[in-house]
Amino acid sequence: MREEPTARIPIGIFGLLIGLIIYGALIARYIPEIIGDWPTLVQTVVYLILGVIWLLPLRRFLIWMETGKWSPPSPDE
Repeated sequence: MREEPTARIPIGIFGLLIGLIIYGALIARYIPEIIGDWPTLVQTVVYLILGVIWLLPLRRFLIWMETGKWSPPSPDE
């Protein structure tokens, strides 16, 4: 656990916000053109997957914000 405050957390939150805005804008701009003619149920599944997929790199990102390292700490630390 860190003893002193670091700039990683505010920078990380700002980076996450910017990344999500860019990701959302790209999805909103390009995906409707690709799947617009598909059945509604299939579109729903695609949007659900795209709505969850951004969570995949989040664990390592949060670890970096807290520890400064991209991998989880070993149990003996």
